[in-house]
Amino acid sequence: MAKGIWVYVEQRDGKVKKVTYELLSAGRKAADSLGEELCAVLPGKGVAGIAPGLGEYGADKVYVLESDALEQYTTDGYANAVAALAKEKEPSAILMGCTVTGRDLAAQVAQKLGTGLLTDCTDMALENGQLVFTRPIYAGKAFVKAACPEARPVMATIRPNVLAVEGTQAGRTAEVVNVTPNAGDIRQIIKDTVLQVSTRPELTEADIIVSGGRGMKGPENFKILEDLADVLGAAVGASRAAVDAGWKPHSFQVGQTGKTVSPVVYIACGISGAIQHLAGMSSSKCIVAVNKDPEANIFKVADYGIVGDLFEIVPLLTEEFKKIMAS
Repeated sequence: MAKGIWVYVEQRDGKVKKVTYELLSAGRKAADSLGEELCAVLPGKGVAGIAPGLGEYGADKVYVLESDALEQYTTDGYANAVAALAKEKEPSAILMGCTVTGRDLAAQVAQKLGTGLLTDCTDMALENGQLVFTRPIYAGKAFVKAACPEARPVMATIRPNVLAVEGTQAGRTAEVVNVTPNAGDIRQIIKDTVLQVSTRPELTEADIIVSGGRGMKGPENFKILEDLADVLGAAVGASRAAVDAGWKPHSFQVGQTGKTVSPVVYIACGISGAIQHLAGMSSSKCIVAVNKDPEANIFKVADYGIVGDLFEIVPLLTEEFKKIMAS
């Protein structure tokens, strides 16, 4: 008998990714409707302190998989541990964030469990007693609803920032179940981790993103976007053209071969709107485009468009937002 809806807790250095809380909120609603428990799955080392607080976001139970082998994320270690526990407990669904780690882990776990996987979903709902997911197709040009009625567990990765964190209950705690994980044979070795230090929010979790494309003309000109981002408390992104030109590292890239983002506001500056880029940001709640070409493809998806020279317009926006924030 299937037992519960599971949410994979993605964390780094003891800090839980925002998408985990989003999934717990959505999972809570589904679990209540289905009469099942909501369980969080927390692999790692030294992460037990995180577990009780997950109850505030809806978790009934937290499986803590503590092991030296899970101190750092590896595909083999985490996939073996999560899949082994899933085979034992038989959950009805496993939800993960559509992050770099989530996409990697979900595919491996699904393979080990012999079940299907719905990826890059933008919504989750309950229809006729089963989970139904909305996901983009044709590089974001259309959306479909999909379900896996025969699959157990149902597995899906869901984009960060598309689900709301709601219904938190301060002081509510979850039952903590300590599990000795089976990490199995690990073929990957983490030799070094390179961290980028920034005061700005992480790209996939940011509520506001300011992105630049080929129209920025050079790496030095991203300073005007950074000034705007700092005023708004936003993250800075880049199109593939800007990354390929060497103006920004790949970690800044938004698009089909970069990061998929769903902020509240996405400001595209000097970005033409190639399909590859739109696939990574079209689910943004509000899109603002600044481009001197009135026929630029980005205007087809923009909620607000400004036709003009970004080198004149962006500094003006920065000054106006400074005034608004000050008041």
